Amino acid sequence: MSVKVALAQINVTVGDIQGNAQKVVDWGRRAHAAGARLLLTPELSLCGYPPEDLLLRPAFIQACDEAVAWIAAELRDCAGLHVVLGHPYQKPEQKAAEAAESEQARSKSWAVPDRFNAASVLAGGQVLQTYCKRELPNYQVFDERRYFVSGRDAGEAPVVFEVDGLRFGLNICEDAWFEEPAQAAKAAGAQVLCVLNASPFHLGKVEEREQRMAQRVAELGLPLLYSHLVGGQDEVVFDGASFALDAQGRVAARAPMFEEDLTLIEIDADGSVQGQVLPLPELEAQAWAALVTGVRDYVGKNGFPGALIGLSGGIDSALVLAVAVDALGADKVRTVMMPSPYTADISWIDARDMAERLGVRYDEKSIVPMFEAFNTSLADEFKGLPLDATEENIQARIRGTLLMALSNKFGAIVLTTGNKSEMATGYCTLYGDMAGGFAVIKDVAKTLVFRLARWKNQQPSLRADGTLGPVIPERIITRPPSAELRPDQKDQDSLPPYEVLDAILACYMEEDQSIAEIIAAGFASADVERVTRLIKINEYKRRQAPVGIRITHRAFGRDWRYPITSKFRA
Repeated sequence: MSVKVALAQINVTVGDIQGNAQKVVDWGRRAHAAGARLLLTPELSLCGYPPEDLLLRPAFIQACDEAVAWIAAELRDCAGLHVVLGHPYQKPEQKAAEAAESEQARSKSWAVPDRFNAASVLAGGQVLQTYCKRELPNYQVFDERRYFVSGRDAGEAPVVFEVDGLRFGLNICEDAWFEEPAQAAKAAGAQVLCVLNASPFHLGKVEEREQRMAQRVAELGLPLLYSHLVGGQDEVVFDGASFALDAQGRVAARAPMFEEDLTLIEIDADGSVQGQVLPLPELEAQAWAALVTGVRDYVGKNGFPGALIGLSGGIDSALVLAVAVDALGADKVRTVMMPSPYTADISWIDARDMAERLGVRYDEKSIVPMFEAFNTSLADEFKGLPLDATEENIQARIRGTLLMALSNKFGAIVLTTGNKSEMATGYCTLYGDMAGGFAVIKDVAKTLVFRLARWKNQQPSLRADGTLGPVIPERIITRPPSAELRPDQKDQDSLPPYEVLDAILACYMEEDQSIAEIIAAGFASADVERVTRLIKINEYKRRQAPVGIRITHRAFGRDWRYPITSKFRA
């Protein structure tokens, strides 16, 4: 006999406990109507992931507990349906003891309370069992040991439950990357391993997950079901691509990437699994979808009415504009071109052209009068001194001030346009082009910026005039990059070629290679010393940058916690 299982690949919002609970109920009813006997939700789907320090608030845990009971009661009439729900959990007896403490005692306690990253089995209006995650990740963007206790360390047993004669065991995300939790589930009688997940996306992560889960299956000899979150949450995005492996480790079902989906699977006691296998998109398509998802959910979940972009006629702002329109629609995106004395005519022409292709609002506001006013005000101070980055930064800061004024007045969020190469080397201006609310391509190196622009232009895109064609003018992609803050300026006047810079950045920042190792790999010593020095001395700038979307396995932000004041130079 086979059992029909549904994987609920859903997009939830951190802290929207009642909204998330209603979504679980709605998807539970959909699954039941489709004949499913088991519904798997993602990790911490009730409260959203990562909830961070909300987990330290007793009222947050209490609200989650009440929502778990509410979901169970709401789905009572779905006869025969079992729902596995991801949620934070604290034992009732531990909560009672904590509540009995005096306020003074609680304020002096620095111990992490016994709270768990958990998954409960709901059926017939009841909570049947609760599993507590055993492996707590504390690397990259993860910080779970700050909030949770390991189920293993707390003496919690594995959880195995039966649906129509088939026994299902539970793991949560990181558990399945290690042998012990899966083996413990099998030893407790599991015939199928169910894994609830909230695994942040980075390029190459989907393939890595499937390979590691295939390794688990090879060790267990059991099929595996993997239910994954989708959507954006601050800096991280979740890609979905939930899947199922049969007992031989073959991918027997795979959900789409970056969209909600109810994936239905038939699983037999002999370990066979039947479902639809969707192909994985190419790397550029994955990166694009991650950026679109991050913008859409950051703007939408935080209630901004739209987005503002300073459009320069260069490739970075062009890429951000194309992403924003895909994420929000042209009617919610406004662009402002702010020419300076050094803005080339082709920049005006190309910026106007792109805005027209996409059908967004486009305005031009010259900063020349304001720049002259600043220069006049500072003339006595700067008398006899040569022009330098000071005057360049004044221009960038005027633009930042104008964009933030429009944001304050009309409520739209400013999307900044700096890329990872610029953020790494400090080729950006504090309170200038770094001013804004969300850094769309903060984790996109310049070489990848070019790749994504070319990829986007190869896709059949509907333009404002009703035709299909490229949305980024070709000259924006082919002309040498320039900040246009002084006469005849080019990026490569101040930086190594981007192919060299990005390769060194990847070695040093993403792979933690030493300066000596990078030079030994064939890079010029002068380039390596220059790039790594710029990375170190510009940490103070990055600390003041807006959050942005993470698409690599190491991004500036949660992944990168380097001291500003440091003498270490290797």
